[in-house]
Amino acid sequence: MKPVVVTHQEYQESVLTRLRQYYSGSPLLLLREDWPLLAKFWITDLSGVTALMRDSYGFRGPKPRDPSSMLRSFLLLLSTKPEMSITGWVSELKRIPLYAILSGFEPGCVPGIGTFYDFFARLWNATSANIRSPIQRRGPKSKKGRKGQKADTSSPGRVKRLVNWMKRHSEKRTQLPIDRLFGLFQSEFLAVSATLGLLGDTKSLAVAGDGTPVETAAYPRSKPACNCRAQGLADCNHPRIYSQPDCDVGWDSSREKYFDGYHMYTLTAANSPHDLPLYQRLYPASRHDAVSFVLSSVEFMQRFTLGTVKRVLLDSAHDAKPIYDLLLDQDINPLIDLNLRTSASPKAIRNLKVSYNGRPICAAGLEMKHHGSDRARMVDKWLCPRMTGRTTHNCPTPCTTARYGKTCRTYRKDNPRLFTDPPRDSDQWNLLYKRRTSVERTNKREKRDYKLQSGQHRSSRMWYMRTYGIMMCQHIDAWYVHRRTELEELMPLFPHLSA
Repeated sequence: MKPVVVTHQEYQESVLTRLRQYYSGSPLLLLREDWPLLAKFWITDLSGVTALMRDSYGFRGPKPRDPSSMLRSFLLLLSTKPEMSITGWVSELKRIPLYAILSGFEPGCVPGIGTFYDFFARLWNATSANIRSPIQRRGPKSKKGRKGQKADTSSPGRVKRLVNWMKRHSEKRTQLPIDRLFGLFQSEFLAVSATLGLLGDTKSLAVAGDGTPVETAAYPRSKPACNCRAQGLADCNHPRIYSQPDCDVGWDSSREKYFDGYHMYTLTAANSPHDLPLYQRLYPASRHDAVSFVLSSVEFMQRFTLGTVKRVLLDSAHDAKPIYDLLLDQDINPLIDLNLRTSASPKAIRNLKVSYNGRPICAAGLEMKHHGSDRARMVDKWLCPRMTGRTTHNCPTPCTTARYGKTCRTYRKDNPRLFTDPPRDSDQWNLLYKRRTSVERTNKREKRDYKLQSGQHRSSRMWYMRTYGIMMCQHIDAWYVHRRTELEELMPLFPHLSA
């Protein structure tokens, strides 16, 4: 049976009615510490969830639980008890009326454990709970990075081959199991944050990207798919059946250890005052940041409809010329830190000596001064480093008799890694690039505040529900902070709040 849409106003009225019924003149108390939780879900309009998921329900059968209430209850779990399982949460809904009321359920009439997992399956656009087949061969152990540094890609030239493949198939959009989940996230959360101005300027959006390890187990769990051991053959090379086929073993550079799990790649709104996430993907733990970015960025550009990305901020793990080429082809300005481990000494370009920062070097061995850009032609202009303003030239050994001293131009197409817009290591470049750390703060909130790695899930479907649920909670937190003064005026609506 198709679910019936419950408007947000109807939800708010039911919350007030049930709070008066269960918390007015009874031993149960609502404290002032409960107000942030009340306010966050009071302003979170999820009525559109039912309409978005209507096609996943049939015409026959019993009346289903309201999808918006199911999602609201799951977000309430992540906001209050992120370490708790769905089984434990159902018990909490039965024990604490406030949680059932804020979810949209009548206390004493809450959904069961299977109802929650059935709801999650309807958000997953695939028949299998995992993306890869559980029957796999044992792969080679991932490379070990240097102390405090990420490991290199598994094979040379992999990023270039992947970028070339993406360019050839740029018009082809691959269907992903998370498409329905991301569509809900975009329409019900990203759109609201964009309207409130919490994503920055959506007409010229700046995006930061980075990966982080997500440990799901101490070691990979598998069992043999053959009977070689029964025949006395202990060391066979046959495929095995893995309980988490989308995970593998990777190297955690920050903790300097191997781990089994996912490599989670996150894209955030770099200019957001609340470091809000935009898109997230889970890859095998051995996946390199550069490879994850190429896949995630193309998928995100194909699905994001709320604005235009004009700038991408990345760390030195992404410093590869194919990534610059990919972004420039999409009319996106890349700001990427140089990886000095792999950067060869810059060669002379157009008879100019160039420093590691992409600045021409004059005959005296000094970096020349930047003097404006022609963005339409992707050209930067440079002046003699001994020039003071445009009038005084104090070089003791001038290399030219020109009034303004030595001048030259650099063309971004010659080497987009060195010739960036704005020039690398300039004040403007540093001012823009410092917002890259927004993605690290987003990952920190997911791991520490929302206990991301506490999830005891065995499928990619549930891990995606957890990661996207946490991203939704981050947006709700930002809405509450943005409207805190306005919401305090609503407190008289809840007279049963105790001091």
